[in-house]
Amino acid sequence: MGIIWEGITDGSVLNENARSLRHRLADATKSYDWAAVLTVLRDHRDLVNTTRPGGASFFAPLHQAAHGDAPASVCEELVQLGAWRMLETARGERPIDIAERCGHRRARDILRPTLARRVPAGILLVIQSHFHDVIRGRAERLVGQAGLRLPPLAPLLEMPQETEPVWFAIPGMYGGFSYHLRRDGVDATLVAESWCRVVGGSGQRHEITSAGARLVDEGFV
Repeated sequence: MGIIWEGITDGSVLNENARSLRHRLADATKSYDWAAVLTVLRDHRDLVNTTRPGGASFFAPLHQAAHGDAPASVCEELVQLGAWRMLETARGERPIDIAERCGHRRARDILRPTLARRVPAGILLVIQSHFHDVIRGRAERLVGQAGLRLPPLAPLLEMPQETEPVWFAIPGMYGGFSYHLRRDGVDATLVAESWCRVVGGSGQRHEITSAGARLVDEGFV
């Protein structure tokens, strides 16, 4: 399983088993049942950054671990399973921010993000805005129907350049977006490819910088 941003907030787009699994995971994290949390995530690593369907706080498992002062070993395994330390909640807090607000110290060193890439925060936010515009341009109706939370780019800073792209599937599109940072710094460039698997020649590739998004290739897939 590759790196996935799910972004689903409306459980109605999930089948009953998928919806039930996400609620079971969210219940376990909320009750600080770390053994149950890790049991689920060891078999379903793609859920490590998901939040409760229908929830408003956007707490993923690592946010709850920070809030519940989970043992350092639990936080470390969550990170090894792919939890993003740069992922923010609905109010804009990362796991380290939550731990510090709550006065929890034992996992602080593990929760503090280790950045492999450097892009000025303002530039990254502008690129993210352009990227979201590209997504809406291709699938605005489907994004709205599914209540999707569009991909945050800050977690990309945790990933070395050679890391595989992140995949963002869009329900109803039979495809989605693959994206990665190709360049750092003030000239940071996000490469985003999108396609529908059942429509030949539907592929588009955009290069996105702080100056805007540019379509550089299309017609593949």
